[in-house]
Amino acid sequence: MGRYYSGDIEGKFMFAVQSSHAADRFGSSGYTGYLNYYFDREHLDTINKELSDLKKSYKKVKKFFKGRNSWTTADQEEAGISSQQMSDYADYCLGKQIKNCVEDFGECRFNAEI
Repeated sequence: MGRYYSGDIEGKFMFAVQSSHAADRFGSSGYTGYLNYYFDREHLDTINKELSDLKKSYKKVKKFFKGRNSWTTADQEEAGISSQQMSDYADYCLGKQIKNCVEDFGECRFNAEI
């Protein structure tokens, strides 16, 4: 079981790592029982800044995941990856989806399960 988001982009929030509110950091806030998000080209500066801020963690965790299908907390700790870095990695992946959607279609709408 997991929490999903769907709409113009789709995916699954990273289990035990990523908040349903993860997209808030890219410049739009969710609302209602589901978190409903809307982004357009006016959000690109915020999206790009957040992605830039998250990139170091993304690269470190991506390297950690190379060749792995799963991991344990001990593996993560041994690699020197904090819970925050893991969360930032997951948020970077979401932010890239949002950015690509906005750049390709001019806007991005999706709902996130709480």
